[in-house]
This record gives sequence, structure tokens and C-alpha cells, in this order.
Amino acid sequence: MTAVATDRPTLPTPADGPAAAERGGRRKSVRSGFDRVTVEWVKLELMRVAYATRGGFLARRDPRAVLGWYLVCAVVPWLTYSTPALAVFFVLALACALAARIGPLLLGLFTLGLLGQAAYVLVLVFVLGGNAAAIDGLLQISLKLGAISLASMAAFVSLDPEKLSDGLQALRAPAVLGFGVSYGYRMVPLLIDEFQTIVDGHRLRGAPPRGHGFLGWRTAVRIGTIAVQAFYPLILNTAKRTRTTVEALETRGFSPTGTDDPGRRLRLAHLRFTWADATLLLVTLGIGVSVLVLL
Repeated sequence: MTAVATDRPTLPTPADGPAAAERGGRRKSVRSGFDRVTVEWVKLELMRVAYATRGGFLARRDPRAVLGWYLVCAVVPWLTYSTPALAVFFVLALACALAARIGPLLLGLFTLGLLGQAAYVLVLVFVLGGNAAAIDGLLQISLKLGAISLASMAAFVSLDPEKLSDGLQALRAPAVLGFGVSYGYRMVPLLIDEFQTIVDGHRLRGAPPRGHGFLGWRTAVRIGTIAVQAFYPLILNTAKRTRTTVEALETRGFSPTGTDDPGRRLRLAHLRFTWADATLLLVTLGIGVSVLVLL
């Protein structure tokens, strides 16, 4: 019998030693991790964020309680200039964000933004001859903004468009505000999908690139050109989707439920403010007051 040659790569086996198997498993895990960062993955992550599919400790609460919780978390950090108190608020907000399951996309963008802001602010302070007091003041601002950002992500990731719109309407917010929030939540994933379709069309009709160039300048120019050319069709298609969405909402009686009291009561009849919601607000307010007094 003659051996048949194949191009299939040889996988590491236990006979090759544990080091070879570990290297092969590491290469496989790194490759699968980078394969996840695609436009489709970003779109799915935005869908999970917009429609609150991850769950979390705030997803089961009444939307009015969640909005009240967010209001307390957003106001309390501005009432102090103590760095230890702000550090405690930041850690608590981070714990709440992780418990709310905000997802790796938002957490990664938040981390990159926070680290980038801290880096350029420190460079600016040292260039302008700042001292330790200036660094402490900038640290306080960063902790305040970080705590409020984490609380915002934890609150709004836990609310789908219907719950958020109902919560705003129950608090007597203008109906236009509820419509804008619901429409914005629904349009973000659609915009990503529409942008991907337009970019794929440009890539199919355009000439292939002649290499990446020095430091990838050809690729950067091509991506920038496609992004600029995709702007007008994206706006046009978004306008068409806006008209369709408005007509669908009007057909279902969106405007009368915002101005008519019987329609409003019927729409909000499913909301229940329970003892668990009141406990959430009281515990959050108690922790905030305790940190302000003790630190």
C-alpha cells in the first residue's frame, strides 16, 4: 500500500509532550478569541444591550425603581470631594455593573476610554508643571465620571425599550421623550446592519486593494473612503425606516396613549411597584448617605 499525502496539519498529541499540546491549545484559543471581534458580533452585542436579554439584578425590577436608583447613583457622587468616598462609589458602581451583566463590548469601550483619558490628562498635568493637588483633583473627576458611567450602563442595559418608555410615561415624562428613547434603542442595531450591507456592496463593486502599503496606509484610506461614501445611503435608508416606524406606532395608538388618561392607564396597568423595589431604593440611598457621612 502507498501512503496518501494530505495537507491537513498535524495536531499535537499527548505523545508529543504536554508542552506541545499546551502550545496548540493556546493558539486555538487565541484564534477563536480574535474571530469573535467582528461586525456581526458587535451587532449581536448591541441587540443584547438594547433589548436587555442578559438579565441581571435590575432587569426584574420596576422601571420606575430602576430610574430612581440611577438618579440616586448619578447625584450622590457630585455631593463630595473626598477621594476615598469617590473610590468607594466607583467600586460599588463597578460591582453593580458586573451584576447587571453589561457585556464585554460596553465594558471594554469604557475601560479603553477611562485609561485613555487618564493617560492624556496625566501627560498634560506633567507638561504644564502640575503638582500632587492637581493630580488629586483630576482623579476625583475621573472617579465621579466613571461611577456615573457605570451606573448608567447598569441601569439602561437592564431596561428594554418598552419598559423604559413605560417607566418614563409613568413618571409623567413627555410622550415625545418616550418615543425618542424607544426609537433610538431600536435603530442602533438596524444602523449597524445597514452600514454593514452598504460596506459589503462597496467592496463587491470596487477594485481590490493593491496591498496594504507602508503601515497599512492603503487599507486605512480605503476604509475611510468607504465610510464617507456610505454616509448618504445610510441617512436615506434611516429616513425610510423612520417613516415606517412612525406609521406602525401610530397604527397601534402610540399618540393617544400618551395624551389620553384612560389609554395611559391601560398601557401602564402591568406595572407593579413592590417591596423589593422600595428596598432597592432605600438601601441605595442609605449606602450613599453612609459613605458621605463616614468618609
